[in-house]
Amino acid sequence: MHKFFAYISRMKYITRWSLMRNSTPENIQEHSHMAAVLSHALAVIRRDVMGRPCDPDRCASAALFHDATEIFTGDLPTPIKYYNPAIRDAYRQVEAVAAGRLLDMLPEELRGAYEPLLREEDPEVREIVKAADKLSAYIKCVEELGAGNTEFGDAARETLTALRAMGLPEVEWFLERFGEAFGLTLDGLQRQ
Repeated sequence: MHKFFAYISRMKYITRWSLMRNSTPENIQEHSHMAAVLSHALAVIRRDVMGRPCDPDRCASAALFHDATEIFTGDLPTPIKYYNPAIRDAYRQVEAVAAGRLLDMLPEELRGAYEPLLREEDPEVREIVKAADKLSAYIKCVEELGAGNTEFGDAARETLTALRAMGLPEVEWFLERFGEAFGLTLDGLQRQ
């Protein structure tokens, strides 16, 4: 019996933003879906607008699994994860062990297909997924602020600053054309 997909199904139980009051809770399964949508979009922008080679499908697939190791580790909040290099490096080692554990739950014939998704080995795919992950976090902050939750004000500013510091033209292109819409209400979205 192989348990890989049963564990993946449990991503819905891992809550994000645990140190903050949330008006709408978010789990890593929901976040991973949004990160996949955004990874696909950023990769399409990189390929079709910026004229750089990029595989949107591969980026979206990697984003679906980018937080899968948190099934075992939980979601370690960013201020803790990046508090100092020793904690960051130790957490990366824990994530590597968790990725190996997940891979061991697959039949041998499937491991080769899932290993690059769980380990994010391609630097260009990793760059797009990291940007989409940060963009998803920024969108969450904007949505929380729109719901009147000022708890996310500092996080929104810090996340946008970090996102822009990545220096990726596809991120700027996305923000210029789509970013403002995330702050709209349903009525605002429906207006022409």
